[in-house]
Amino acid sequence: MCGIAGILSADAAKITPQRLKDMTAAIAHRGPDGEGVWISPSGVAGLGHRRLSIIDLSPAGAQPMHYLNRYTIIHNGELYNYLELRDILQAKGYTFYSRTDTEVIAAAFDHFGAECLQYFDGMFAFAIWDETTQRVFIARDRFGEKPLFFYHDAAEFLFASELKALWAAGVKKESNLKMIFNFLTIGYTQNPADAAETFFQNIYKLPARSFLFYHPVTRDLEISAYWDIEAEQTRTITEENAIETFSRLFHASVHRRLRSDVRVGTSLSGGLDSSSVVACILKEQDAPVDLPTFSALFPGFEKDESAYIGLLTRHYSLQNHPTTPTAAGLIKDFERLVYHQEEPFLSSSIYAQWAVYELAARNKVKVLLDGQGADELLAGYHKYYNWYWQELYRRDKKTLALELEAARESGVSEGFTWKNRLAAWLPGYTGVILKKARSAQQRRSSDLSRDFIRESGVSYYDIPHIDKLNGVLYYNTFMNGMEELLRYADRNSMAHGVEVRLPFLDHTLVEFVFSLPAHFKIRRGWTKWLLRRSMEDILPGEIAWRKDKTGFEPPQKTWMEDPMMQEYLFEARRTLVKAGILTPRVLQKKIQPQEVHAAENRDWRYLVTAASLFA
Repeated sequence: MCGIAGILSADAAKITPQRLKDMTAAIAHRGPDGEGVWISPSGVAGLGHRRLSIIDLSPAGAQPMHYLNRYTIIHNGELYNYLELRDILQAKGYTFYSRTDTEVIAAAFDHFGAECLQYFDGMFAFAIWDETTQRVFIARDRFGEKPLFFYHDAAEFLFASELKALWAAGVKKESNLKMIFNFLTIGYTQNPADAAETFFQNIYKLPARSFLFYHPVTRDLEISAYWDIEAEQTRTITEENAIETFSRLFHASVHRRLRSDVRVGTSLSGGLDSSSVVACILKEQDAPVDLPTFSALFPGFEKDESAYIGLLTRHYSLQNHPTTPTAAGLIKDFERLVYHQEEPFLSSSIYAQWAVYELAARNKVKVLLDGQGADELLAGYHKYYNWYWQELYRRDKKTLALELEAARESGVSEGFTWKNRLAAWLPGYTGVILKKARSAQQRRSSDLSRDFIRESGVSYYDIPHIDKLNGVLYYNTFMNGMEELLRYADRNSMAHGVEVRLPFLDHTLVEFVFSLPAHFKIRRGWTKWLLRRSMEDILPGEIAWRKDKTGFEPPQKTWMEDPMMQEYLFEARRTLVKAGILTPRVLQKKIQPQEVHAAENRDWRYLVTAASLFA
């Protein structure tokens, strides 16, 4: 995993080694092991790279990397199936001069063109300059694990792994008021209707599962998607076959993500997802002899995971490295956290993640496997119960009655009311009502200044037509939710020179899970039913069939009650009043600390908006 940057322009004066170095210096934390810049012989393309050495630690892995006297590539990420692809390409006559996955990407592009992306299993954002066609090819992985931002005008096209590299090149930092409006009112950090939009005007994301071609002389820009899945599928499959197939695909995903020339460890939260990753690693024939695990503990907090973390580490005789994030630590690290995240973030839970990755770096672990993605893929959040029940209400009321009874016996607090029945029968109409209600909620926000509301406009985020569990899982995985979590993980890990790999986001595994009917995800009151069944033979039952774990939550309310944090929160209000976003009346209101997942978590949103966009 690394950092990349580039400039393309018909005006060669805009592409200088110093400007490229300014861009890569801004993202030096992403690649502390090496750096390089290169300008094409034609003078219209410049590429920069910061290296985090994971595969082939020798100088042969340095970038920008040249291939066949035609291509120059810069790459951020990992191609997990590069060994298999390398064998295929060697059989076709290709020669390799390093052991890197980067060189395999360049060869695959030469052979397959843009279709090479169909063969890749990995997380990546890379750029390949083709000296023959005088075009750049830039691509991003299927889920958006690795970031890629770009800016273009009549004079130039710039791209980079992080926003700060674009700012270092002179791109203006101008806030996007519509994104701020929707974040402050309903907590959205991305626009489901436009995957390219960011919190900054005229700076865009290359959407996940997309690629682009750009020609610096003609200024032709083409952006295309290369992968998608059908959300509403109903594969006919036996329970036994589904469990066996899921287990095989998940174990294979874990196996490929262990490929590394540096030390590998795991995050361990105590929940089903991270514990499943640990268990699968230890089932590998070549499992690390001393697998280090890293955890955040919160002694005295009702949602502390110490007991479950201890249960798993004792079960497998693992060495666990704990850290206890505190309000004092958050205050100390807050500016750095905001600096690396670059855009607002919804809660303080990412500080616990920050602390875990920092701990891994201190222990000389460069690669961490993590369990992110399982909740969105396998219906791990309690909000998904109602989507499943609504689906059953339309087609199988007998099963619905059994599911509701099982959920009650399991202590599930969600109920099935007349609103759910209405949503089941009239999903399109319900979507319109929800959209109007949300818009009204936004307009009623008494803290926002009238001028800001007028300038930013009402919510323009359409609620898609969703009437099944798989539909809402698709929405959260691909349109709104998952990429936010992936951004947190990327920036927090890269801030410490650590690469995070996510076995649940193997595209073959995801395709299989989305092909399954809803009852493989939720059954008899259990979320993530398929994962639980697949792991029950290798995990302690207390973890495999644990009921109380849904997401990761630190004691945010306690942290926000800290006197110094209260000062931060109040100063944020003043900043946003001065910026014309909040009304002066907000300065008379008492600060109201909230837990991480509270709907009215406004003061935290004010804090990170002020710090990210107006500091």
